[in-house]
Amino acid sequence: MSRFSLVIFCFLFVSTIVRATDVEYCDDNKEYEVKVQVVNILPYPIVRGEPATFSISANTDNVISRGKLVIEVSYFGWHIHSETHDLCDETKCPVAVGDFLVAHSQVLPGYTPHGSYSLKMKMVDGHKKELTCIKFSFEIGLVSSLAAYI
Repeated sequence: MSRFSLVIFCFLFVSTIVRATDVEYCDDNKEYEVKVQVVNILPYPIVRGEPATFSISANTDNVISRGKLVIEVSYFGWHIHSETHDLCDETKCPVAVGDFLVAHSQVLPGYTPHGSYSLKMKMVDGHKKELTCIKFSFEIGLVSSLAAYI
């Protein structure tokens, strides 16, 4: 295998297991204190019964000492799941001024239907002030994207 072929293979392999997804703010007219740059999902598509990690790269101009992540998941437009996480369990607190990463890993049950989902995530501070609100779509597949390479 030539070096060029190896580079192309590695690119295709990695691009199928990690995906930077398109992110929208819940309110385009609102000036959020926390700006989200990108959401990466690993693996992509998500495989039920296996760990999935959502990594959110963000930026803030203010120190965040504590807070919550409020997550709502919809399937074909129907609300199916809500959960709340302590921000400090998902990133290092206090969150310093500048760039930071919020990462959450979870194993979806094996009976989770495959298809398109949408997720809405609000980040609130310790006083329940909304710092950001984003929404994005993701896919749950039938089999691992790695299976094609085995």
